[in-house]
Amino acid sequence: MPDQSFWTLYSEAVLTSLSYFWKALWAFILGYGISSLIQVFVTRDRMQQAMGEAGRGSVALGAFFGFISSSCSFAALSTTKSLFKKGAGFVPAMSFLLASTNLVIELGIIIAVFLGWQFVVGEYVGGILLILFAWLGYRFTRPKQMIRQARHRLNDREGMNDSNAQQLDWQDKIQTLDGWRQVARKYFMEWGMVWKDVTVGFTIAGIIAAFVPPIFFETLFIGAGQDSSTLSFFAVLQNIIIGPIAAFFTFIGSMGNIPLAAILYNNGVSFGGVMAFIFSDLVVLPVIRINAKYYGWKMAFYILGLLFGSLIATSLMLHYGFSLLDILPESTGGTATGENRFAIDYTFFLNLLFLAITGGLAWLKYTGDSKGHHHHHHGDKDSIEQILFWLAMASYLWLAGGLVTNYFIA
Repeated sequence: MPDQSFWTLYSEAVLTSLSYFWKALWAFILGYGISSLIQVFVTRDRMQQAMGEAGRGSVALGAFFGFISSSCSFAALSTTKSLFKKGAGFVPAMSFLLASTNLVIELGIIIAVFLGWQFVVGEYVGGILLILFAWLGYRFTRPKQMIRQARHRLNDREGMNDSNAQQLDWQDKIQTLDGWRQVARKYFMEWGMVWKDVTVGFTIAGIIAAFVPPIFFETLFIGAGQDSSTLSFFAVLQNIIIGPIAAFFTFIGSMGNIPLAAILYNNGVSFGGVMAFIFSDLVVLPVIRINAKYYGWKMAFYILGLLFGSLIATSLMLHYGFSLLDILPESTGGTATGENRFAIDYTFFLNLLFLAITGGLAWLKYTGDSKGHHHHHHGDKDSIEQILFWLAMASYLWLAGGLVTNYFIA
């Protein structure tokens, strides 16, 4: 009997993981397609030329360029480093980093699919608040000497690497086949950067949904399962602090974290706690290590403290702001599992459409030359990337075993 119970839960976990991914597939493709278009036609050099030292205009430009950039945390870290090294101010660079992991189009689409409109509004309003709180924290601490040392460290380690190569204007590039091949390469590069995080994130989400009982969340998060609007300040603050700690131990990127956020929401975690979890992709161990590699440990811990403080203040403001406006989502909402996981509905037809678009991009990529295919990618391939790779491989084995199990149970 216990064995049968385990195998039933195993099958349920795998079907939940696959149904989550199926539900989100078209949104991933749409988001990364838009992101790839923008990244090809708005170059990093053009962004850097527009960003200077901290000021309202520079910070706003940093946020705008982040908004039209990639949602991959590791890609955002690499681009932020390049902008900072080439002379962008620390605050505009942080504005770019926070916007590219919180304000991007594809993340909003995925959040809408899994969590609902209140969380989408919270994500975009919160992204702006994160930038403002980080700027405020910088102005209070004024770490000018530390920033100067970090910039020197970057230039000493990597050189200036200035590129003065002439680039086509976007109006000309958009009319060329090579321009669209660049879009195709960038699109698959985006998937190359996130497939491990997405695989592990969706697999873990299914496992938690099937195996972890609600009592676990009620123990970990004070007030879980209660009406968010009735929670005490201490309970809301505890949820907001525990959210990033939970994210720290999952170390999955922003896109892979959304189904996990949906699980927290389904198990009654407060709105503020769920938003803090979503905002936590830049305070996890791999990101801290990469920042240390770029800027040194002192600067990495400064950035960690700045972002952690900013996300706590932001999540509190969102929770109580939404409560004041009477738009707090009810804790019982979210994505539920059920029998019609793979129904013939709008998701089915959207997935077919966007898979066809992916096929077209694959044709463009593989019929053109492969020059530029190898990107600088992101840091710590020999450690964090290796861990994620093998976790992804284990996830595929787990998913395959669950499908076999489901066949025999059914």
